[in-house]
Amino acid sequence: MLTADLLNNNIPRLRLQDSVGKALQLINDFRVSHLPVVSDDTFLGLISEEDLLDSEDEKLTVEVLQNNFINAAVRSNVHFLNAVNISNQFDTTVVPVVNAENELLGVITTTDLLKMLGNFSGANEIGGIIVLEMERSQFTISEISRIVESNDCHILHLNTTTDPITGILTVTIHINKKEVSAIVSTFERYEYNVIYHFGTEKFENEIDSNYRHLMNYLDI
Repeated sequence: MLTADLLNNNIPRLRLQDSVGKALQLINDFRVSHLPVVSDDTFLGLISEEDLLDSEDEKLTVEVLQNNFINAAVRSNVHFLNAVNISNQFDTTVVPVVNAENELLGVITTTDLLKMLGNFSGANEIGGIIVLEMERSQFTISEISRIVESNDCHILHLNTTTDPITGILTVTIHINKKEVSAIVSTFERYEYNVIYHFGTEKFENEIDSNYRHLMNYLDI
C-alpha cells in the first residue's frame, strides 16, 4: 500500500497569511495536533498546536512562526510504513504527502495509519500468537517456519523488534490456528525462549491424558 492510497483531503491547509487564531480554531475543529502550511501549493512545513499556543497574539499571521515549521513529509509513491515512521518521529497526528515538486497532495491521518497497520499485521485474521526472545545470531526464519509447519500450521505474519540496550531480539509469530500449545511445546523442545503465547489450549487432551495416567496408576 502506497501513501498515495491513503490520502485525506478533508484536513485543511494553512497559508502564511492565515492568523494564529484561525489556525488554532481549525486544529480544534479537526482534532489534530499539526496542520500543513503551504505557499500556493508548495509545502512549507507543519505547524504544531503547541507553537501556536505559545504565540503572544492570535492576530499574528502564521508566517511569523515559520522558524518553528517542521519539515516532515513523505512522497506519494513510497510505502505507507514511511508515513508511520514520520508520525512516530515527530509525534504528529497528520503526515503530509507531497509529489516530486514538493507540492502538497494531502495528508494521512494517524487514524488511517492505525487501521492500515492493523490490516498489515493481520490483526483482523483469526489465529494464535507466539512471542519468542533470542539473541540475534539465533534468529533463523527457516527453522522457525519448519517448527510451525511441523505442527500442521502456517505463519501468517512474523515481526521482529530489537531491544536497543541489550540487543535481544523479540520475534512475534502470528499463526493460522488458535490452538498453540503443541507449537509452544515444540519451540521449548528446541530450546527457544517462549515469553508469551496467546490462543487456546487443548484442555480436553490434558484431561484425557491425566485420566489415562490415573487409570494406569490404579491398575498397578
